[in-house]
Amino acid sequence: MFVDQVKIYVKGGDGGNGAVSFRREKYVPLGGPAGGDGGRGGDVVFVVDEGLRTLVDFRYQRHFKAQRGEHGRNKGQHGAGAEDMLVRVPPGTTVIDDDTKEVIADLIEHGQRAVIAKGGRGGRGNMRFANPSNPAPHISENGEPGQERYITMELKLIADVGLVGYPSVGKSTLLSSVTGARPKIAAYHFTTLSPNLGVVELGEQSFVMADLPGLIEGAHEGVGLGHQFLRHVERTRLIVHVVDMAGVDGRDPYEDYLQINRELKLYNLKLEDRPQIVVANKMDVPEAQENLQRFKEKLPDIQVYEISAATRQGLQELMYAIGETLASLPEKLAVEEVAEVEERVVFRAEKEPDAFEIHRENEIFVVSGDKIEKLVRMTNLNSYDAAQRFAKIMRSMGVDDALRKHGAKDGDTVRIGKLEFDFVE
Repeated sequence: MFVDQVKIYVKGGDGGNGAVSFRREKYVPLGGPAGGDGGRGGDVVFVVDEGLRTLVDFRYQRHFKAQRGEHGRNKGQHGAGAEDMLVRVPPGTTVIDDDTKEVIADLIEHGQRAVIAKGGRGGRGNMRFANPSNPAPHISENGEPGQERYITMELKLIADVGLVGYPSVGKSTLLSSVTGARPKIAAYHFTTLSPNLGVVELGEQSFVMADLPGLIEGAHEGVGLGHQFLRHVERTRLIVHVVDMAGVDGRDPYEDYLQINRELKLYNLKLEDRPQIVVANKMDVPEAQENLQRFKEKLPDIQVYEISAATRQGLQELMYAIGETLASLPEKLAVEEVAEVEERVVFRAEKEPDAFEIHRENEIFVVSGDKIEKLVRMTNLNSYDAAQRFAKIMRSMGVDDALRKHGAKDGDTVRIGKLEFDFVE
């Protein structure tokens, strides 16, 4: 089964909790705090494995969660960090954030790695909070939650040459005639439902050729096999445009040629500049010569290679032309640009540059924001000292003042993440 697009869930490991502990040793009066920090949570890391060819494994396992870090212990012992979760992916995998549609990573080389979900840092133990005014704090942090997200994985086949054209123009026959590949071939449209790869050997030179599913009008909008086909064309270094010069299905070869190039351009402007070789197939059919003459009259500046994939006529000349063209092209593959992600600031507090926003749900004031919600999750609210510290940080961030401006009064309910409490003026 060839699978080239899946949606999965990934989560980095949570950090371990910090510990609250005190030294209790003989002859050491007032030993002070001795709670260690929690360990770092593991990252979810994608690693390219050239032995994989499809994303079929991700159809059966769709959740990947790294281990959390160990909790801190007494005597100042820090918890161990968790090992990263390594997930093997095939070369050519593009990872996209499902919410923002931004490209997280484009993985093409064997052994290439990318962190897809970061693990959280460990919470600090009470050793970290000791100061002259509070030498014996009962404060510790919970571990930072690991990053979690839904991602879409797209596989774009890595091939030197991509065969494009309408359905049933002879792409699969051409591939089977020049390589050891054996794609299923039949006399109906959309014979090729998934890409097929083959290796062409030309003496000391060799290259990978991909037979891609047939393209029809509107494919750039997803019509027919649409994006499933066009996704794989992006990665090829050279496009071999196969045209049914015999017009077996009653189509005009010239119009077919224009339409295919139009679809490539509409899908991705960069494909318009991709080197292309035009191949006139089915030249063993009597009508092909007349159609070829008209084709060349309309496109006099384009070199056309005449072949018959079924009888192997002209294949050797075509393969050497492809080999010479590839030798003149850079070997660098097309790679997706990974955008820099900027934080979106909805409401900025006056005193500190920490973004948060406030809205109402019926009678409840809801405060949301990455930093304030993370602070709630990392605060051990069972500790009086930790709760007091949390309240002090909220005031310094300007949350209290912002709530008053939004109409919050003494006794109103405020919710931050999963925490609800009464507002006190």
